[in-house]
Amino acid sequence: MASYKVTLTKEERSMLMAITKKGSHKSIKVRNAYVLLNCDSGKYGEKKTNKQICDILKIGSRTIDRVKKLFVEDGLDVVLKGKVSGRVYKKKIDGEAEAHIIALSCSEPPKGYGRWSLRLLADKAVELKYLDSVSHEAIRQTFKKNELKPWRVKGWVIPPQQNGQFVADMEKVLDVYKRPYDRDNPVICMDESPKQLIEETKISIAMKPGQDKKVDYEYSRNGVCNILMANEPLTGKRYPKITKTKTKQDWAVFIKETIDAHYAKQDKITLVMDNYGTHTTGSFYETFASEEAKRLMDKIDFIFTPKHGSWLNMAEIEINMMDRECMARRIGEAEKLISEISCWTENLNEAKKKIHWKFTKQDADKKLAKHYVA
Repeated sequence: MASYKVTLTKEERSMLMAITKKGSHKSIKVRNAYVLLNCDSGKYGEKKTNKQICDILKIGSRTIDRVKKLFVEDGLDVVLKGKVSGRVYKKKIDGEAEAHIIALSCSEPPKGYGRWSLRLLADKAVELKYLDSVSHEAIRQTFKKNELKPWRVKGWVIPPQQNGQFVADMEKVLDVYKRPYDRDNPVICMDESPKQLIEETKISIAMKPGQDKKVDYEYSRNGVCNILMANEPLTGKRYPKITKTKTKQDWAVFIKETIDAHYAKQDKITLVMDNYGTHTTGSFYETFASEEAKRLMDKIDFIFTPKHGSWLNMAEIEINMMDRECMARRIGEAEKLISEISCWTENLNEAKKKIHWKFTKQDADKKLAKHYVA
């Protein structure tokens, strides 16, 4: 390749320096700016050899020569922005075809298919003669522009439209969450979730610089335990417990232990929880003597989240956080799980980490309007 000499003016150097120091630019633009600055043989530059530039920028000598050639033959704008192609590309998917494809993606997929894929949509669009031919990449670009992802499905349970009971129970929960902190009647949220005990069968390979931690696909399943969680959102306290089973008695004992250990001085507590079959006042009478069951009943003001509305329970958020921060790994023994959860709980309780609830009645009016009678 012929030798090309780069000579920059003072203004060109200033512009290139600005590109390398601030702003949001494509990596190739920043790289070319660095190359030109280091190749500048003008009176403002400090020219370096190709080898020195290669060592600094970690690029090949041919790349440097190509940038220099482009600068000399086509100018600075082409180096930074690229050549403008003279070709005019005809848009393959016009507005009419795009509308057909979007409508197709919102319909049921052909029999034998669980969902629409990009390739399936491309084949179907040609079969239905929306287009003579089209690639799955062109379909993808169409969906990207319209912010559609027909191959993705989110799980969500939606109650029937205009479900008065759902609205009533939801607003009752939201009213409770609006209350200011009351030391004599604190709001406690409660939820529970199963956890599989998974044990490694082979020793993992520790993470090293440039290498991820490696765990073997093989594992041993040591059964399932149950995690019960009570949390007080306004004070940043949480009280988990691990049990072997998930029965009415487990729930009743957990509620009693939580009250006696942390709320013995309060005359009343407000307990928000999901309406599970085990979460009933009758569970107290099936577990304790009638006097003790009555004492617990008188102590608690029960607030149940609506059916299909467990997302209104802040204890569910607490369990999800614990799952991500503490339990997102293989733990094969209940004793170790108890120990790890205890450490996690102690740290968060000491820091008084709170849940900042933002969903209000006004949000419900906007997002769940279809569940209200017009």
